[in-house]
Amino acid sequence: MSETNLFDTHKTAINCWLTSPCAVTTELIAHQGFDTLTIDMQHGLIDYPAALSMLQAMAATSVTPLVRVPWLEPGIIMKMLDAGAMGIICPMIETPEQTREFISYCYYPPAGHRSYGPFRAALCHGEDYPAQANHQVMPIVMIETRQALDNLDKILQEPGLGGVYIGPFDLSYALGCTPQPDNYEPPVLEAIDHILARCQHFSIPAAIHCITARHAVKMRNKGFSLVTAGMDVNFIKTGTGHTLRIWSEDDKRP
Repeated sequence: MSETNLFDTHKTAINCWLTSPCAVTTELIAHQGFDTLTIDMQHGLIDYPAALSMLQAMAATSVTPLVRVPWLEPGIIMKMLDAGAMGIICPMIETPEQTREFISYCYYPPAGHRSYGPFRAALCHGEDYPAQANHQVMPIVMIETRQALDNLDKILQEPGLGGVYIGPFDLSYALGCTPQPDNYEPPVLEAIDHILARCQHFSIPAAIHCITARHAVKMRNKGFSLVTAGMDVNFIKTGTGHTLRIWSEDDKRP
């Protein structure tokens, strides 16, 4: 197992969010140069068989595979790690106790309670995977509620935490605001800056979800360790929309 932890490189990683259950689309995007791809099993249209095929589609590239699981549930967390995910993003984490529970599902004993059975993980990451996994796997919590903000410092001090991922949409709801992609209201912007500052204080990598590349660059310049710069479905919509606009403009010529 030769991979190093994604956040050990001291540069901002660029991530693509995958919501469509398609291995071919995943393979195509994986070859474009992203540092990470995240399979969204919470709000995406992806079940376990599709997620497995998507992980397999990434295997021929250097991209780091991440998975957002549906919830804090040990079965799917361990199953996706066994399938080869190198990082797990867990939504709606609100307390240090939940953080501790989540981390325990990602690490083998004595550091955690992960059950042994890394069939595909050992196949794709190497025979030494069981011995190295606790040093490589990244448990990443989503901070997206008011209770999580209140408990932020305690969450960030939980041993073994791999990173924090800000979900600006649910965070907007939690703060009484309307989600506006990449154009958030002042309370949300203040919360984002606060989370980043506390992560930097405790030396915990911080990630954030962006919709556009322009906003992603802005977040990189703020100091985030990982920035999502778009989604698979949006890239398809943008590309096809651009083609059809050119077609329509030419069709209107006299």
